[in-house]
Amino acid sequence: MRKYNFIDLFAGCGGLSEGFYRQEFKALAHIEINPTACKTLKTRMKYYGYENPEKAVLNLDITREDVIERLEEAVDGEDVDIIIGGPPCQAYSSLGRAKDDNAMRNDPRNYLFESYVKILNHYKPKFFVFENVTGMLTARINGEHIVNRIVASLSENYKVKFDAKINVLNAANYGVPQIRKRVIIIGVRKDIEIEPEEMYAGIIKTHYDPEMPDDEKQGLKKYITVRDAIAELPKLRPGQGEKEICFESRRDNEFLKKIRSADDVTLRDHVARNHNDKDAERYAVMSGQHWTFKELLENRPDLKHENPRVFGNSYTVQWWDLPSKTIIAHLYKDGNQFIHPDASQNRTFTVREAARIQSFPDDFVFEGPRTEQFKQIGNAVPPLLAEVVAKCIKEKLNKLEADDDI
Repeated sequence: MRKYNFIDLFAGCGGLSEGFYRQEFKALAHIEINPTACKTLKTRMKYYGYENPEKAVLNLDITREDVIERLEEAVDGEDVDIIIGGPPCQAYSSLGRAKDDNAMRNDPRNYLFESYVKILNHYKPKFFVFENVTGMLTARINGEHIVNRIVASLSENYKVKFDAKINVLNAANYGVPQIRKRVIIIGVRKDIEIEPEEMYAGIIKTHYDPEMPDDEKQGLKKYITVRDAIAELPKLRPGQGEKEICFESRRDNEFLKKIRSADDVTLRDHVARNHNDKDAERYAVMSGQHWTFKELLENRPDLKHENPRVFGNSYTVQWWDLPSKTIIAHLYKDGNQFIHPDASQNRTFTVREAARIQSFPDDFVFEGPRTEQFKQIGNAVPPLLAEVVAKCIKEKLNKLEADDDI
């Protein structure tokens, strides 16, 4: 079977494309506006043996009028089998809407999907994957549900099934040590005799999550935990760690075998932030006592935060024996929602720990300073989730090729 080609829009650091790389798809082009994320994309392309990352990674605003021309130069006449990507999600996220007086109604990012559709309708690949946050399902602009407008636009040349019951995937159900629900819309070109429902039927759950009813757990493995993902990493106190060290993983569970190759003896970006004394004590007490922040405030008023806006889940420990909560880009500002479960380390997650929770391989290099690395990780699609989607699409493309339909 031949290699299939993809274009990645709003590529970020390449979490979605990593899943397609792992299924041996070939990247023709990535479009990404953030220059540091583009450096990460180029570094990863080099890792996979590409000789043209400077040409294939386009650091540009996707709304530019000449975007198709720029893409054409990178694609260089090759067939495009699939387009993947998801517009930035701040305008659709409930957090973004809560922080904005106009509930993001005037945010131009609401309409970035139009650029995706423009490129999609130009190339008309066999399939597309459109990814976004679940906040997209409830976001409204001038009283209209934005999701209805997005689905209608995507449907011009494609069969699209929209039903939250099948479109929302939880990364924890696919071997990622994290509760992360995302909308995945898969489109099938109208001349292809495959229905969208068949695509979702091919995305097979492998693990149950903590919220799943018992009757749905049958035949599924237990969720991957924070312990499975990061317990083996060297212990660090605040401010400790080095950019790169020699390290041999135990690779003693299924997750570690997926994200770390047997011959890898390097550990990157496992460096702890410095924390002030009061925060370090909050972390130690919360993880040691197994307390929420509310319980900390009730039992240790001396550790109350001086900022009255800090409340509720502002400080959260990620417990050893559960999947982590959703990794977010806010990590670049502080890690208070990602407190390490080991009280003796009294700190927040390192870049490598966050990357493992997102299921990035240990040999994945994030370019830029730590703030940029955290942003890239928090905005990414977990590669193991992306790989399940890529595997399903590859099977369908193989079937079409075998039937001589493409």
